[in-house]
Amino acid sequence: MADTSNIREHMEVIGADGVHVGTVDGIEGDRIKLTKADSGQGSHEGHHHYISTGLIAGVEGDQVRLSANADVAVTFEEEESEG
Repeated sequence: MADTSNIREHMEVIGADGVHVGTVDGIEGDRIKLTKADSGQGSHEGHHHYISTGLIAGVEGDQVRLSANADVAVTFEEEESEG
């Protein structure tokens, strides 16, 4: 499991290609929880999305860099609707 001790709320999550994936809302277990406002498009809006910490390549400054490109990382996202 990746070291998540340096990951903080509001950090930007970016793919290996430098493309914005989302914004950290927190860490839950072995997943990064992304903010609702910045995760998902269309029918995925209004849900928290999660990315496995296994995709973390490193933490640099205020960014969490993933080992996968953004378009690939998004396909690994899980979502949880609230209600």
